[in-house]
Amino acid sequence: MKRDDRQQAIMDLLVAEGEVELDSLAERFAVSKMTIHRDLDELESEGLLRKIRGGATIQSGTRFESDFRFRERQGATEKTAMAHAALALIEPGMTVMINDGSLAAILGKACTAKRPLTVITNNGAVIDALKAEAGITLLALGGLYSSKFNAYLGKVTEDALSRLRADIAFISTPAVSGTKVYHMDDDVLRSKRAMMDQAQTTCLLVNHARFGKAALHQLADLTEFDHIITDATPASEAKAALDAAGITLTITKSHETHT
Repeated sequence: MKRDDRQQAIMDLLVAEGEVELDSLAERFAVSKMTIHRDLDELESEGLLRKIRGGATIQSGTRFESDFRFRERQGATEKTAMAHAALALIEPGMTVMINDGSLAAILGKACTAKRPLTVITNNGAVIDALKAEAGITLLALGGLYSSKFNAYLGKVTEDALSRLRADIAFISTPAVSGTKVYHMDDDVLRSKRAMMDQAQTTCLLVNHARFGKAALHQLADLTEFDHIITDATPASEAKAALDAAGITLTITKSHETHT
């Protein structure tokens, strides 16, 4: 198997399993451990995975988020359920901000059900999905394009947002620890923060497995969001912290609101 094909196969395994072991990869592809080490080094240098002891992962770390191309292939059912719950907060005629991320991309595509709408976004997948849709006024935010996040980021993005207002902003995150919301990339964080500051109502979209996780930069406190949507009840320790703070979650798995 050629190197590029082997590396693609490694990424496919990571998408399916989240984590891989070096020994099992060497055995699977009938190559030396050193060859697998080099493969993992190259993929890590491209920002596609994070090396750990004895293998690699695409699970988020304090300074790592996997590539958009791989995140969009994970958890489609859960993301779709959360997107539909978020869609219920949108009324025709609203101005809606949608941030970067694979979950946000699903929400953006679903917005056609609520037209006419004005959609403000830096999310490349949302821009692609809505640019030809009748009844959608699309304000595509410029900036420095990041293929890792499939989004436009930086000062140009933030300056544009500072001159706009929206009825509601949908913000996603890879990490919530206690009542604090985090992200590992400062440029991404600033665009999310700018959307929050310019919206009348804010909604956080977060997978239940992301509770109890931290990242390098703090974005906000959960109390700053008017709505928090997740796909299932967080683990007991994380849920206890939310209960102690009186934080309300909308949990799509049971279609109920829990406090």
